[in-house]
Amino acid sequence: MTMPASPQALDALGLPPIDQIGFVVRDLDAAMARYAPLFGPFQRIDGSVKACQFRGRVADVELDIAFGRSGTLEIELIQWLGGESPHAEFTLQGHEGMHHLRFRVADADAWIAKVRPAGYAPIWYKRYSPDITFAYLERPGDPLLIEFLQMP
Repeated sequence: MTMPASPQALDALGLPPIDQIGFVVRDLDAAMARYAPLFGPFQRIDGSVKACQFRGRVADVELDIAFGRSGTLEIELIQWLGGESPHAEFTLQGHEGMHHLRFRVADADAWIAKVRPAGYAPIWYKRYSPDITFAYLERPGDPLLIEFLQMP
């Protein structure tokens, strides 16, 4: 088992600032109403993803998503509706709440390689085009995922 990296080791990676906090919720309408005073107004979208690499296989997922803000920080509320993804695992394990932190990066694949020595491995990955890629990564013993988003 790989031990989680120390905070100093993670600081040494030079990660950019967090630009999004993602929360998985059971009921998106209720969560939007609950958090509107803090992060609203929200913009709602169909966040479903087709043909995504998930834990070594290709999988589809249906997600209902809403985006709010706290200053420059994006707040994402995600309700899993069906299919396979990290959000499905989180929900099916009985969890609700903070799920991931997102970092916008110029090269997602380079960052995946850079954080591997700190124990992170990609579990959900999609390259839409040469310029647009996202990846969720996990590390043993840490329930909080990180996301890299490469998008101009």
